[in-house]
Amino acid sequence: MASAKEIQSRMKSIRDTMKITNAMYMISSSKLKRAKKVLTDTEPYFYSLQAAIGRILRHTSEIEHRYFDERTEILPEDKKIGYIVVSADKGLAGAYNHNVFKLAEEGMEKKQHTQLFVLGEVGRQYFYKKDVSVDTNFRFTVQKPTMHRARVISEKMIDMYLKGKLDEVHIIYTRMANAASMVAEKQQLLPLKKATFGASAQFLVDTHQEEIEMVPSAEELLNTIVPDYLSGMIYGCLVESYASEHNSRMQAMDAATTSAKEMLKDLSIKYNRVRQAAITQEITEVISGAKAQKKKQ
Repeated sequence: MASAKEIQSRMKSIRDTMKITNAMYMISSSKLKRAKKVLTDTEPYFYSLQAAIGRILRHTSEIEHRYFDERTEILPEDKKIGYIVVSADKGLAGAYNHNVFKLAEEGMEKKQHTQLFVLGEVGRQYFYKKDVSVDTNFRFTVQKPTMHRARVISEKMIDMYLKGKLDEVHIIYTRMANAASMVAEKQQLLPLKKATFGASAQFLVDTHQEEIEMVPSAEELLNTIVPDYLSGMIYGCLVESYASEHNSRMQAMDAATTSAKEMLKDLSIKYNRVRQAAITQEITEVISGAKAQKKKQ
């Protein structure tokens, strides 16, 4: 059995660790609230862009646009697929990173021609160790997502898609289903699907069909709106992932703190037992010494 001094040293170490886990919990809680507010403030603008694209498609349902080109002339197995994988820059976030990596690997197994664009240092290190080819020029942090960063990523993906270097672009990120659970999801960015904007379904009879004029043309309007819409989608995914990361870290730190409290409780019981045994031993030695002294007399 460990000595009382060893147990006290271990208890001190656990208390020091608890201070760290509590501090990380508070930091993640603050960042989570900030991320949620940012997402709430920016969502209306991008929802309005989505509605605008829907209105354009509603009046020009027959339009064939490059952002909606599914390239049906290419066999599914021959298509070049790009995956944007949103991971974290740091660990200690439970299964947050693992779930994203698992979804990315499942997608890569199903397709022959894939290209990875990884956000976050943890993700880059993970795929490097597995000898998976990753775009080395695609080095973005996931801390404090910004619209500028989302726009740069969007421009790169659009450029590769229009030049035929990629036939499809997907983003793999983590969404907060609720306060207690996060879900890793895969969302297609390009080509866009008309069904997403309600343009492929038959409209209800009572749907108001307004008359609009598009200047200079519907195609030019889409050329202007779609890049901003894609930037908004990527930005939303980055913020969702950022919030999910901190929510996951909060849960991990809370679990660690609870575990530390249980360990302290067990060690406290052990310490009391060792201390009681030492006191009992001392009393026994005193009594034995007194008896031996009495016999000599």
